[in-house]
Amino acid sequence: MDLMRRSLLKQIARLTAGAALVPLSSVAQAGINDQPVRREGDPTKRYGMLIDLRRCIGCQACTVSCHIENQAPLGNFRTIVSQFEVKHEETGNSATFMLPRLCNHCENPPCVPVCPVQATFQRQDGIVVVDSDRCVGCAYCVNACPYDARFINETTQTADKCTFCAHRLEANLLPACVESCVGGARIIGDMRDPNSEVSRLIAQHRDELMVLQPEKNTAPQVFYLGMDEQFTTRPEAIAGLWDVLDNEGKEIGYEFSGH
Repeated sequence: MDLMRRSLLKQIARLTAGAALVPLSSVAQAGINDQPVRREGDPTKRYGMLIDLRRCIGCQACTVSCHIENQAPLGNFRTIVSQFEVKHEETGNSATFMLPRLCNHCENPPCVPVCPVQATFQRQDGIVVVDSDRCVGCAYCVNACPYDARFINETTQTADKCTFCAHRLEANLLPACVESCVGGARIIGDMRDPNSEVSRLIAQHRDELMVLQPEKNTAPQVFYLGMDEQFTTRPEAIAGLWDVLDNEGKEIGYEFSGH
C-alpha cells in the first residue's frame, strides 16, 4: 500500500509540476485552426487509413501487435477494437458490431494547439506525434482529443498515442496493426498517390465512407467503410463480450469519456 501511495503521489506531483509550466493564457486562446507549422516527415505524402468493417472479425490481433510493437504500459492501448451487441429495430435479431479505434491523425487536430510546449505536433505527412523529450505530462492534449485516443503513459509520464507506426513506415514497413490484421480490414497509404491502394479504395467508395464525430470538424484521416451512421457519434448499443478492459475493469469502448 505504501508503494502504491508513493507511486500515486509521484504521478500527481509530476502532473502538477507539468501544469505549473503551462502558460494558461496561451492555452485559453488556442483554437482548432491555430495550428503551428508542421515539421518533420515527408511533405510530398499524406498518410491516411481506411478500415473496412466488413472484414473485421474482432480478433484483437491489431490490439495485441500494437501493444507489443510500441510497448505500451499494461492497461493502456494505442488501438483497440470495441465490440457491441446491436439489435435490428424491426426484427429484433442480434448481431455483433466491431469498431476498430485509434488516433484519427486529423487534418485539424485539436490536440496540437492546446499543447503549451509544442510537444504534440503534426508532421508534414499528416501524422500526429508526441515529442516525449518536450512533453510535460499536463494532459491537455488527452482532454482535447474527441476520440479518447490519448493517455498519459505511466512509465514515461508523457502523452502517448497511435503514430501510424511512423518508425515502420519510414522503413517501408506496414504499421503493426495493419500487418497483423487477419482479415485485411486496415489499409494505410499515401493519399496523395492516386495509385496507392488507400487512394483507389477512397475513390471507389467515396460516398460510402464515414468518419467518427464529423461534427467536430477535425477532418479525421481514418475512414470507415461499412459503418452504420449511428456509430459516427455515440451509439445506443450494449457492449458485447470480449471487450478490452482497463485496470479498473471498465470497458475501453466507444464512449468518449464525456468529450
